[in-house]
Amino acid sequence: MVKSCVLFGFGLALVLSLSFGGINGAPQVPCYFVFGDSLVDNGNNNRLSSLAKANYMPYGIDFPNGPTGRFSNGKTTVDVIAELLGRFANCIPMYVSELLGFENYIPPYSNARGRQILEGVNYASAAAGIREETGQQLGARISFSGQVRNYRQTVGQVVNLLGSEANAADYLSKCIYSIGLGSNDYLNNYFMPLFYSTSRRYNPEQYADVLIQQYTQQLQALYNYGARKFVLIGLGQIGCSPNELAQNSRDGTTCVERINAANRIFNNKLKALVDQFNNNDSDAKFIYVDVYGIFQDITSNPLAFGFRVTNAGCCGVGRNNGQITCLPLQRPCRNRNEYLFWDAFHPTEAANLIIGRRSYSGQSPSDAYPIDIRRLAQL
Repeated sequence: MVKSCVLFGFGLALVLSLSFGGINGAPQVPCYFVFGDSLVDNGNNNRLSSLAKANYMPYGIDFPNGPTGRFSNGKTTVDVIAELLGRFANCIPMYVSELLGFENYIPPYSNARGRQILEGVNYASAAAGIREETGQQLGARISFSGQVRNYRQTVGQVVNLLGSEANAADYLSKCIYSIGLGSNDYLNNYFMPLFYSTSRRYNPEQYADVLIQQYTQQLQALYNYGARKFVLIGLGQIGCSPNELAQNSRDGTTCVERINAANRIFNNKLKALVDQFNNNDSDAKFIYVDVYGIFQDITSNPLAFGFRVTNAGCCGVGRNNGQITCLPLQRPCRNRNEYLFWDAFHPTEAANLIIGRRSYSGQSPSDAYPIDIRRLAQL
């Protein structure tokens, strides 16, 4: 099996090298911009006065650079997608990975400097939401609107680097823009009635409408500053996280349906928003990634994906290791690839590999709508 993979990979690499002009080809898109929360934060919260930080061991225990601020033992989904632009999910020889993937990880906004920004920037911030107040009980964070403001600063730098607004606009129009927010608007807002009033002011349908309205405004701002290829990441099954299982599940295994039901309402409206934007006859293209469905596939048959534990964190405290996130220098589980969750809220690298690969190249027709990231990059 290994020999056939290597031979296939060599032959494929030869074909692609002829098609794309050599082994050291450029990435499939010139840049990759990321907006989101702790699921994809790679260090923007490190310098903030916040409880939502992950720049200490055991976070990053399996990441090449150790703890960076990523809320995982290793790579996040966007790390995987960036690497996988131009790779193949099943058989990924080094020849192919050097053809089209990004050579470096996309830098956090807090560290991005000079020409480095031309490959993209990660603006994600742990505890951030679509709403401004979301996550405020955890301290400082950069909301979606704040992330968009930071992107506008980056665009000014791109204009200076490329010499004109026209050059910058042409360059940015070819880039991928990944947006994944909303989880905290439920976890750290709507379903926290002691801290927030939103659940008393809105029913789940109304709340999703409010979120989508604010979401749309920020997407329009990104469009106004050059974004044309949008990837809208849906919410996962938040009601199945170790934290929710620890607090609201009688048996510690059954997912919390009232939370998942609210997440599905949001996701349905987000997918409809993709249609709305794509039907506007603009020069932008929007796609939706169904993380909820991918997660559902995994949990319906976890052993098929290599997972033995789906209801507890690999590290953490309390029931299901879900009461709080990993403590500094805490010893995590050894069999990390068999855990779906790394801590109370966040997936392991093993789970992120599956989600990232299926986001990039859909394994099921429902993984991405109307096309996947691979095809979006080719447009």
